[in-house]
Amino acid sequence: MATITPHRVRPGRNVELGLLGLALALGVAAYALVGLNVEGKLPANIYGYSAGMVVIGLGLHVVLRFRAPYADQVILPVAIALNGIGLAMIYRIDLAHAARGNPTAFATKQLGWTAIGVTLAAVVLILLRDHRTLRRYTYTAMVAGLALTVLPLVPGLGTTINGARIWVHLGSQSLQPAEFAKIALAIFFAGYLVTNRDTLALAGPRVLGLQLPRPRDFGPIILVWTGSLAVLVFEQDLGTSLLFFGLFVAMLYLATERTSWIVLGMVLFVGGTVLAATAISHVGARFDAWLYAFDNDVFNRTFGGSGQLVRGLFGMASGGLFGTGWGAGRPDLVPYAESDFIVASLGEELGLTGLLAILVAYLVLTERGLRTAIGVRDGFGKLLAGGLAFVVAFQCFVVVGGVTRLIPLTGLTMPFMAYGGSSLLANWVIVALLLRISDSARRPAPPVFTGFVEPPTTTADHQKTEILSGLKEARG
Repeated sequence: MATITPHRVRPGRNVELGLLGLALALGVAAYALVGLNVEGKLPANIYGYSAGMVVIGLGLHVVLRFRAPYADQVILPVAIALNGIGLAMIYRIDLAHAARGNPTAFATKQLGWTAIGVTLAAVVLILLRDHRTLRRYTYTAMVAGLALTVLPLVPGLGTTINGARIWVHLGSQSLQPAEFAKIALAIFFAGYLVTNRDTLALAGPRVLGLQLPRPRDFGPIILVWTGSLAVLVFEQDLGTSLLFFGLFVAMLYLATERTSWIVLGMVLFVGGTVLAATAISHVGARFDAWLYAFDNDVFNRTFGGSGQLVRGLFGMASGGLFGTGWGAGRPDLVPYAESDFIVASLGEELGLTGLLAILVAYLVLTERGLRTAIGVRDGFGKLLAGGLAFVVAFQCFVVVGGVTRLIPLTGLTMPFMAYGGSSLLANWVIVALLLRISDSARRPAPPVFTGFVEPPTTTADHQKTEILSGLKEARG
């Protein structure tokens, strides 16, 4: 009997613990520097803030040790570092508002949302023992995603802010359901495509060199795509519609590996964008602000003007290569500097160097997600991890592209950094799902046996052996 004994793979959570210590130190140091540079002393709540961040980070680390010991060791520290830097910048804007006689408590609320988000991630890791369980709820996830998408359109529940109807009020709190809808739709796409990818890739007519699927195979996906268009038309939310459509095309490509989907997606995207810019006033205003940002009329528009965008550009320009330093800039001159334009705020005080370092951190987070997708053994996990990693990367691209005037502003928020409970909760759930899938991908496979294995012997076998031995002795 031959047995191949595999090399023992250790969970190695001590590496994560060391990186987590660096991430926590980075966030706490940034928070302390803001207080020192603005007020000349440490923030009054520095010890409580530090203790809270340590409890949040170490608490999820302990959960991983017991529930997902083989999970990726880099994802959690990177997420904690980005969350901590975002908290420091939001606190900086709070101090600026207080100095102008308009005190806010964005940082305190964001810390509370961080605690809730990490707790929710821990709950997902504890209750979801195997990510493949989610495949059973493929169509349930589709229904949930579409329901969350249209929830702001319910009379009396949804509300319009800055021209877009994407918020719902729950008591004194407001939430953005589309942030959670993207997770549900990623689960639906992964479950549906892993079952039907051969049919989608091979069956159906070929038109102009493109392999198109049969209508009956493409029906559920068309339904979700129609929902994303409804978001654009009725809620006037360009960012969410763009995110859903990008997720739709990216996961189709991951499932079928056909470049034709990228080409077709780009054609549909360009056509839909032109149509939306001409037919929807809110979207058209965003395009005007992008194309004619420095025109006096566009700059001074009360609603839909380019004043916010131009001020953000000048703020980043004043930061230069190395920035003004924590607390030494004027990010409060930009409206919504703590949420939509937190990238411009960071670019002003940390400079191009600091902003590039932050983008590298997002790149590492995306790379670990894609690496998880490559390493996991089942098709559903591959598509889900790839889709979730794409959501983070695409959202970063859209936000940074809008702030730097590469593309029109969309209203999406920077993952983990921008102020907002909905975005923070949803992104911590994404982290939990990536950690759960990576635990499955990195967990050692069971031992492999090769060669012939002798079957178990019975009493009759022993008797035959004794008779043969007696015959041999008699002949001898």
